[in-house]
Amino acid sequence: MDILLQPTGFDWFAWIVLPLLIFLARIVDQSLGTLRIIFVSRSLRKFAALVGFFESLIWLVAISQIIQNLGNWATFIAFAGGFSMGNYVGIWLEGKLAMGMLCLRIITHEDATELTEVLRENRYGATTVSATGKSGMVRLILTIIKRKDLNKVQNLVKQYNPNAFVSVEDVRSVHEGVFPEPAPSFLSRLNPIRK
Repeated sequence: MDILLQPTGFDWFAWIVLPLLIFLARIVDQSLGTLRIIFVSRSLRKFAALVGFFESLIWLVAISQIIQNLGNWATFIAFAGGFSMGNYVGIWLEGKLAMGMLCLRIITHEDATELTEVLRENRYGATTVSATGKSGMVRLILTIIKRKDLNKVQNLVKQYNPNAFVSVEDVRSVHEGVFPEPAPSFLSRLNPIRK
């Protein structure tokens, strides 16, 4: 009589590899989803559409693996964990990309002449207005900057008017304006064009 022996070993693929792949896929797809929402809010339609395509494709692959393995609770945990981590990674990536423009409102009781001159020397447009605050006359400086320049501008404000009140908000679009010259690209530094 033949006895069929069933393997009793641990299924590494089903319980370790597959959940890990689902976890990583969810991190990628949710990170892309976070970026897509940011692109939509900034009217970057082409980027949003391209990112949305890959986001949904990765999601379909991950969910299809879960449906094929409904008895494997580890895939459910991996799916949910990847979603959570993907939100975190997406926000981190957006901060690193530093896309878009910001409006800074700088309000100070102190003389703002030097700060305004320094901003303009650094090619940041600065509009100043005399205003009245709760405790008397103040100077209001408005400037629109690239998101990647936020730390630099905030450091200038701290250096020249350390007690200034600064508010920052996203700007959807900008027409015209004064902005620093972009740094030369890596390729242009390797092969400069001579006139």
